[in-house]
Amino acid sequence: MPSAVHDVAVRMRAIEARLPERDGLRAFTHVYRVVTEQVGDALTGADTFADPAFVERLDVVFADRFFAAEQAAAAGADVSPAWAPLVEARRRPGVLAVQHVLAGMNAHINHDLALAVVQTCTETGRSVQDADVASDFQAVNTVLARVVRPIRQAFLSQAVVRAGAPASPAADAISLWSIDKARDAAWASAVTLWHVRAIPAVADQMQQALARIVGLVGRGLLVPTGG
Repeated sequence: MPSAVHDVAVRMRAIEARLPERDGLRAFTHVYRVVTEQVGDALTGADTFADPAFVERLDVVFADRFFAAEQAAAAGADVSPAWAPLVEARRRPGVLAVQHVLAGMNAHINHDLALAVVQTCTETGRSVQDADVASDFQAVNTVLARVVRPIRQAFLSQAVVRAGAPASPAADAISLWSIDKARDAAWASAVTLWHVRAIPAVADQMQQALARIVGLVGRGLLVPTGG
C-alpha cells in the first residue's frame, strides 16, 4: 500500500497509462490523480491543515479503497455495490466522461470516505470528535472545489448545448449532484459509523446499507445521453 500522497499519485498515473482512453475508470482516475496531487501540494503549504500527518494518512487509506475496487474490477471479481454502477458502465455507449467522473466521486466520497475516516482515526488514536480532524476534513473541500466545480460547470454550460436534448437526463442528474453535499454526507456517515464501531453487527449492516444507497445514486448519474 502506498505510504505517502506522492506514491498514491504515482500509482494512479500507472492506472491511467494502463486503461483505454475511453474507459470510465480511467476518466475518474485522471481527475482523482489531479485532486491527489493538489492535496499533496497543500500538505506542504503553511497552515493549510492542522494535522498534516493525519491528512496524509487519511489520503492514503482513502485511495487504497479505490485501488482495491479497481483491482477487483480488473480481475473480474465482485466490487462493492457502491462501485458496481461505474464498473458496469465504464465502456457503455452514450455515457459521457464527466458522468463517469462524478459516478466515481459518488462511490468514493459517499461510501469509501466515511470508512476511511473511521479506519484512519482508529489507526492513529484519533476521534471524529477531535476538532482538528473535523477542521482538516473540511479544509480538503477547498482543494476539491478547485478541480471538481469547473469540470461540472464546463459540462453544464458547453456539452449540453452541443448535445442538445439527448443530454438533458444526464444534465439533470449532474446538476443535482454536489461534492460539498457529498462530503457533508460522508462526514455524517463517518460520525455515525464511529459511534457504532464497537457493535460489529450494527456497523456491518450500516455499511451494507450505505453501499446500496450510494450505488443507486451512481446509477442515476450514469443515465446514457443517447449520443
